[in-house]
Amino acid sequence: MAGDFTGGCQCGAVRFRAKRLGRASICHCRMCQKAYGGFFGPLVTGFGVTWTRGEPSWFQSSNKVRRGFCGQCGTPLAYDFGSSVLELSIGALDDPELATPAIQVNAASKLSFFDSLPALPVRQVGDNANADEFLVGIVSHQHPDHDTEHWPPAGGFAP
Repeated sequence: MAGDFTGGCQCGAVRFRAKRLGRASICHCRMCQKAYGGFFGPLVTGFGVTWTRGEPSWFQSSNKVRRGFCGQCGTPLAYDFGSSVLELSIGALDDPELATPAIQVNAASKLSFFDSLPALPVRQVGDNANADEFLVGIVSHQHPDHDTEHWPPAGGFAP
């Protein structure tokens, strides 16, 4: 998939651009589970990646791989295995819909309940008055899903 693909962290301190995206995957290994704080690591191969604002901090998670993340907000950003390409976090893309996973890897570490998740009930708006009330008026302080010249906004966040 060719084009200009952008993304970055929650706080906006680190932004990137990729010239092309390759195959997207979800990795079930325990290192990805811990690095993402989730059930798997969602990754897509990024070709021609450049850091356009800031740079990630790196953690050497194994003898062969280092993982890039924002040193300010902790957002997982990259998986570097020493190749000329980086694996990028799908959720860090400005448009994650562009990187539909095509394969699952390291299935031996897949959590036992993973395949049953789609059968869980879904809470809809109106199902829980307390939850609905909580969501009203939330103001996101996350960086928007597009490049910005300056961040955070000069006037701060609206109340």
